[in-house]
Amino acid sequence: MALDLSDTLVIGITATALFDLSEADSVFRSKYAEDKDTAIQLYREYMLKREDDPLKDGTGMPLVDALLRLNEYQPKAEAPLIEVVVMSRNSPETGVRVFNNIRERDLPISRHAFTGGESVVDYLEAYDVDLFLTTNINDAQKVIDGKTCAAAIVKEPPTDVSKIPEGQVRIAFDGDAVLFDDSSEIVYKAKGLGGFHENEDDKQDVPMPEGPYATLLQKLSRLQDRLPFSVEFSPVRIAIVTARNAPAEMRVIKTLRSWGVYVDEVFFLGGLEKAKVLKAFKPHIFFDDQDLHLEEASKFVPSGKVPYTSDSPLNEDESND
Repeated sequence: MALDLSDTLVIGITATALFDLSEADSVFRSKYAEDKDTAIQLYREYMLKREDDPLKDGTGMPLVDALLRLNEYQPKAEAPLIEVVVMSRNSPETGVRVFNNIRERDLPISRHAFTGGESVVDYLEAYDVDLFLTTNINDAQKVIDGKTCAAAIVKEPPTDVSKIPEGQVRIAFDGDAVLFDDSSEIVYKAKGLGGFHENEDDKQDVPMPEGPYATLLQKLSRLQDRLPFSVEFSPVRIAIVTARNAPAEMRVIKTLRSWGVYVDEVFFLGGLEKAKVLKAFKPHIFFDDQDLHLEEASKFVPSGKVPYTSDSPLNEDESND
């Protein structure tokens, strides 16, 4: 009988997002432009010689480690609360170093997809992935365009990390173009702040359409329901950190209510810097659609960029920033 993962939160993460493989990647890229075959051979030799060497944490490691610890609350007769799939363009042979580091850390990860140079995106549905974390821009874009699942391009690991509270999973989301669709942000770009506020206040009783992370948020809500805690004291703590402020705040609250999800904290910043709030909240990861916010935030907290769909008018605005 096939394993039913409909109520399990499944994270697909590339080896380069889980571990810091930047040095190995630089070996490959140093020769790739002039001779692809030589680059592959150099990379293979590099990885084989270092099969037993430890790897540093990648940006996604704090989130993965914290999520997997939630499985201690899993009733034996039920499907797991959390599943993690490590996905990589490495071949199984060059991936041995990754396998060894997973075992050395006692990470309870049993599912992998190593594709020998091919994109891993085509296998996300096969593994029932809800969130895909990668360092590959093209792969993340393909996932967002195909509406396969939530996806983010992780930034470099933060350099000044605040200690995250033990026993909790803390996740922070931007609102527009992440949890919600990009329609309100398009109004802001076209009509300015005044037009945006008027639009959101007039439509405060109209739930916003779902964005690329709406399904993930709802899956996190189901995870909270499966844990043996009241939702107010769940070890899964969720925050929304948005540039919105009054009178655009009520539409956010009423939309979440219509989705039936519980959010622990919401910060309506009205133009204040997100990084300072995030440094205080201490999330395992923060998701946003704009480099403007991510550039500073990623210095302090693990962060991931959510691409716009390829046909979104916001792409042009982003390129002109």
